[in-house]
Amino acid sequence: MRSEIITLNKSRNVTLTIYLQSVGGEFSYVPKRPAILILPGGGYQFCSDREADPVAMPYLKAGYQVFILRYSVQAHNQWPNPLEDYEQAMCLIRAKAKEWNVYEDKVAVIGFSAGGHLAAAAATMAENKPNAAILGYGVMGKDVKGCNASAPDTVDAVDQYTCPCFIFSTRDDGLVHIDNSLDFMKALSKYQIAFESHIYAFGPHGFSTCDASVQNHNNRDICSRIPNWVEDSIGWLQDMFGGFGEGKLNEAVCKPHVTDNYKAFLSVDCTIGHLLMNAAARAILTYLREQSQGSGTVDDMVQNMTLREAMHWQGVKEEIIVGVNEQLGRIENRI
Repeated sequence: MRSEIITLNKSRNVTLTIYLQSVGGEFSYVPKRPAILILPGGGYQFCSDREADPVAMPYLKAGYQVFILRYSVQAHNQWPNPLEDYEQAMCLIRAKAKEWNVYEDKVAVIGFSAGGHLAAAAATMAENKPNAAILGYGVMGKDVKGCNASAPDTVDAVDQYTCPCFIFSTRDDGLVHIDNSLDFMKALSKYQIAFESHIYAFGPHGFSTCDASVQNHNNRDICSRIPNWVEDSIGWLQDMFGGFGEGKLNEAVCKPHVTDNYKAFLSVDCTIGHLLMNAAARAILTYLREQSQGSGTVDDMVQNMTLREAMHWQGVKEEIIVGVNEQLGRIENRI
């Protein structure tokens, strides 16, 4: 494994630590690897070592190329300096994707606390968005003003272009209120962004991987399940990116959006409510209703259900679903 520290901005002491694993040879079935960029927390005053190398290790074990960004803090934390640091790091990773054996479209970001805010900003407002974001007890909402008065509320920045997210925190976090995670998830749900969340019953702020080496387990106020977030996040990334196969990553099993409502063309994987707002699609649904002969109407279903789900529920044959999908696929997704 190769490791190196690259200085991105000398005056602001911004560095990128890289951990690169081999491909080919003994790893003959692995031509490239997905990657993860770690953003430690520290209230925009420092970058925590507890949320740097200890976090890198499990992702290295899972086969990732790993990068740690120590971004602008203290006197240099004025926004958008930290986001510009992220942009520079992500641009470098993707520019060197061939040299560093990285899938440039499989680069995730993980952030903790204030680093969670920066990761959320990367997911919502960066020019070079990650392909997935893992947000650990992040300061995503207005609470960020408490540690960086110039930083924006990332909840308000969530839109249809936000990347899929994995969110974890504890219900009784005394430093970053749980509403930060809940409000961010509500915003993701509004735009049908794929996400997974783990809100543990109790535990302190800043638990990192929650191994005994980084978190004192003599404290009984730590939920025993908290360490599970590490393996769960790796499993989630595999669902989003695909797992290692023979010479390539296997196909992902989870789509970035829950439905096709934001795709360029319509499909049976759009919600019924969305299809009913399009005149051409509404005509197809009306025809389906007329053909149902009293067995129930498609547009009477819950509007958040996809047309595919509704047709399966009604027992429609698969060849008919395929035909309807082909018809809808010729209609531009304009409302």
